[in-house]
Amino acid sequence: MRRGRDARSRATRACPPSPRGRATTEEGCGCGGRSCAWVAFPQIIRFPARWSRAHGVTWTATLRRSAVSQSRAQHLSPKAYAALAIGAIGVVFGDIGTSPLYALKESFAHLRQHGESVDEVYIRGILSIVFWLLVFVVNIKYIFVITRASNRGEGGTFALLSLIPRGLSAQSRRSRFYFSMIAIFGAGLLFGDGVITPSISVLSAMEGLEYQNPALKPAVIPLTLVILIGLFYFQQFGTAKIARFFGPVMCVWFSTLGVLGLIAILERPEVLRALNPMYAIWLIQEHPIEVFLLLGSIVLCVTGAEALYADMGHFGIKPIRIGWYLLVGPGLVLNYFGQGALLLNTLDASGGTVPEDFHPFWKLVPDLLVYPMIALAAAATIIASQALISGVFSLARQAIRLSMLPRLETIHTSGEQEGQIYIPSLNGILLVSCLFTVLLFPSSSKLAAAYGIAVTLDMMITTIIFAAVARRFWRWRRRWVILVAGSFLLVDALLAGANMLKFFSGGWFALAIAVMAFVVMSTWVQGTYIVGRKLAEETQSIHDFLAKLWTEAIPRVPGTAVFLTTNYNTPLALKHFVEHAHVLHERVVLMTIVSSNLPVVPAARQVRVEWLPDGVWKITALCGFMESPNIPRLLERARQYGFEFDPEQTTYFARRTSVVPTGDAKMAGWRKRLYSMLARNSADATRSFSLPPDRVVDFGAQVEL
Repeated sequence: MRRGRDARSRATRACPPSPRGRATTEEGCGCGGRSCAWVAFPQIIRFPARWSRAHGVTWTATLRRSAVSQSRAQHLSPKAYAALAIGAIGVVFGDIGTSPLYALKESFAHLRQHGESVDEVYIRGILSIVFWLLVFVVNIKYIFVITRASNRGEGGTFALLSLIPRGLSAQSRRSRFYFSMIAIFGAGLLFGDGVITPSISVLSAMEGLEYQNPALKPAVIPLTLVILIGLFYFQQFGTAKIARFFGPVMCVWFSTLGVLGLIAILERPEVLRALNPMYAIWLIQEHPIEVFLLLGSIVLCVTGAEALYADMGHFGIKPIRIGWYLLVGPGLVLNYFGQGALLLNTLDASGGTVPEDFHPFWKLVPDLLVYPMIALAAAATIIASQALISGVFSLARQAIRLSMLPRLETIHTSGEQEGQIYIPSLNGILLVSCLFTVLLFPSSSKLAAAYGIAVTLDMMITTIIFAAVARRFWRWRRRWVILVAGSFLLVDALLAGANMLKFFSGGWFALAIAVMAFVVMSTWVQGTYIVGRKLAEETQSIHDFLAKLWTEAIPRVPGTAVFLTTNYNTPLALKHFVEHAHVLHERVVLMTIVSSNLPVVPAARQVRVEWLPDGVWKITALCGFMESPNIPRLLERARQYGFEFDPEQTTYFARRTSVVPTGDAKMAGWRKRLYSMLARNSADATRSFSLPPDRVVDFGAQVEL
């Protein structure tokens, strides 16, 4: 494995110049994306060689690869690491931290549903499986291996996908298309997780009221709905001010989990024998079918492990590891084993039976502390839900930047933190979906089946894409890929298979959400490609346009006109403006926003400026997939390369495309209508690119799909 990484680093340092006429990456190298550190999406803009020869056009600025550290948390003081670790505990571990509320409860309830009695063999065997599943999935798979596949410190499905090199062969493009579709389905599963996690987390916390006082059972659902409505209502105000309390609150939560579990363990210390993996092996040997079915509930103890990777860019891997090993991991293990010790004591006290309404988590809590614990659990579940909602917003923004979703209105709720965003339309969809979910599944037990399928399939998708990255990007030997990724995939497949058996018990709900999200995203990708191809057929080359300026002597007026374009041809808005107005501004800017596979592009390397004849400028801005493009700010950065920019004398021209689903494109009719609806409801360029509304002119274009 080491030799593969060394070979890749040597290839990156020795990236050759591009032969004339060959497709290039942003830096102009000829590697075709096999060794470059970053490649743009969806199209790389390259200046035509004939113009360079005929008109002496020169580059004013070029982009160069920067040595960006893969971890944002390098070279920090111990105090800074501690602050980041506390922050990570509040954001990254919220989902997995609320699992003790329902994981073991559902596991033993599953045994009773299948006619199995809860005995000491099952208790110790299940505890052993829980412990070693935490070790394998969280410690080994995610913290030790998967988090190494970061894109400049950022993690997540799209960041992992962007590490797969873009080859030039048809087979390479085809395989990347398949991986892209897999990643889109994984994003759909995460959207489903964003619906299910707030619902099951808040609902399980409120069920503590029912446990303490059965007369309060009718209040569980209304309180859950009120909390969810409040949670999504306050999204519009941002979480920057209250986020500083997330870490301390979750530290109290995990400490409380550990203390409650430790007290129960001290009463029954022999429960720690379950740390021996032989108890898990014995249970599997004696009851293989029952254990396989149990995995569908046991997997709830590792829900949220994917967040370790997805949220890695906010804190860095080292603070996440510190938080896991020092507090989160010990707190979870102590609490699970404390629940197991309590079950063993209950077996002895009740003559070998466990009551059906027995809730091991709430039984750990002393009676005097139940209501304070309910309040703390509610706070923890709200924080866990908030972290996942923010993650869904971030994922949606990445998908928009990668042209996998239509433009949605995005509001930055913090002037200091780039990642603090609010997407009103998506927030409304999540709210309605969560309320519907709680009403459809009015208990955490009924909702657990849907939860497990979304989590396990998402873990499988991460493993599949990771295998491609290890083989193609890291250049691992095939046997190492099979050994490492194969081991992960085997466990993921077992967990997913066990959960698929719950399809008709609620698992269909998670898959339905994922499929709907996949249909929307894949339809947008396909429709955008077809529409772009049709519009490209109507445009003329920049060569012909400049020749027209020269031969027809079109009058020029003072000011700067900025035309947004996605390729190197003449924008339709520019063509229509000249045809109707018969004049043109003295400075014309062809502005192209290119999405990089970097999460964030350094400001000094974000803009490329090209001077063309007759006062025409070509400005290409490279934006990371986690950034929101701001065109006025990008034009300000172009000043350092000789471009004169006066905001008060600049007019922005944008194209508004109307899609009519009556064309002959090879696309299903219902998908054409869906794409047309998405296009009509997409946000306009003014908000998407932070353009001043009073200086924007929209041109309409109609395309038959």
